[in-house]
Amino acid sequence: MTTPARPPRTGKLARTAIAGLASTRVGMATLRHRLRGDDAQAGSPAATAARQAHEAEIGRILMGAMGQLRGTALKAAQVLSMDADFLPAGVRAELARSTHQAPALNRALVGKVFRQAFGCEPEALFSHFEPTAFAAASLGQVHRAVLPDGRAVAVKVQYPGIADTLETDLTLLRGTLNTVGHRLLTLPDSTVVDRILGEIRRQLLEEVDYEHEAEAQRWFAAHPLHADIVVPEVIASHSRRTVLTQALLHGHHVQAWCAQQPPADVRNRQGQALFDGLLHAALQLRRTHADLHPGNVLFLPDGRVGLLDFGCTQVLGRPFTHGLARLWTQWTARPRADAAALHGSYQALGLTSPSLGLDVFERELLPAVASVLDWATEPFTAARFDFAGKSLPPRVDAPRQAALVRHLQGMTAEMMSWDRAWLGLMHLLRQLGAEVDTRHANALLAQETA
Repeated sequence: MTTPARPPRTGKLARTAIAGLASTRVGMATLRHRLRGDDAQAGSPAATAARQAHEAEIGRILMGAMGQLRGTALKAAQVLSMDADFLPAGVRAELARSTHQAPALNRALVGKVFRQAFGCEPEALFSHFEPTAFAAASLGQVHRAVLPDGRAVAVKVQYPGIADTLETDLTLLRGTLNTVGHRLLTLPDSTVVDRILGEIRRQLLEEVDYEHEAEAQRWFAAHPLHADIVVPEVIASHSRRTVLTQALLHGHHVQAWCAQQPPADVRNRQGQALFDGLLHAALQLRRTHADLHPGNVLFLPDGRVGLLDFGCTQVLGRPFTHGLARLWTQWTARPRADAAALHGSYQALGLTSPSLGLDVFERELLPAVASVLDWATEPFTAARFDFAGKSLPPRVDAPRQAALVRHLQGMTAEMMSWDRAWLGLMHLLRQLGAEVDTRHANALLAQETA
């Protein structure tokens, strides 16, 4: 049984001390790395292994601090882990472990949230309310309950004080990355760091507002992504800014679902729904669910897929979807588009400065992004793609990481959300082992470039 947790430490002094200790530990780890001379033979297998071990150590230090802070700090760790162009691969891998690491709250704190939101205990609102959460994440936890009319529901309860820590946490994270990160981790300059953290701040402000999430969830329910994708109904009467009640879906997360060894045709049907549904949402509805980690997708026994947690969504403008479709079709075309065309697409998407010349783009940036583009567009290279053989996200070596830092301006809100969604989808479909027909998706890309 999970031990109930105390609420996160919301005091600025306590949270600053945790972040400060993490910065000190990162500095000491880097000093040890340099004193050992691990970089003396840059490019050698020994130096590469030492650098990867150093990145992992730094990632563990940062993850340890964010795990203590919990709440928005832990959620920020999840978002940062999804950006392949920002943090070194070893650091990202450790931060990615942040998913579902928050322990459950005790009964007294759950009651406090309900009294503040509704003026009463949960037992006064529901005919039955399970006091022990069945799911917990960085910002809240979920309880099973039954409405007075007999409908089974899932009730998401936000951890007390989470919203109040947001600004403090991002200030601490910004300070850590600016004073330690760009010197020791080869991160971008402070302007790019601020831009990325500003976008994380926007996402987190939305995610701690369950009324905003309920509105987004109702929008997706009214604009179906696919016939086999289910969005649970929001129960407005039992929802507030810190409590979200929705219809309970009975299904399994991807690992538990695959453990039951569902037939290949069922897995393929579900994978097809997710693949086509996300691209339909982005390229035709111009909005994306930006948090497709395994905890937010349920595989239902009837072959459909349940989509959860709409706290982080993003409206996608036509210039972005056109630019993305153009870049991906240029990359997968045979013969591949020339460097000048790819240079134009990167600039149109706002990923590079207008002052970045074609010669530098072709010589330095294009080799650095090639493996990332190969990985992202891999499913579109065949009429049917088997995700059981999907490659893992590429590990970008130190020279190419440095090129990304020098030449990429940082992510726009649209690109950051899309990258997060696409990475989550690729991981899900790989775990599911689904084989999908990509012809409809390729047609959508071609239509968007017209």
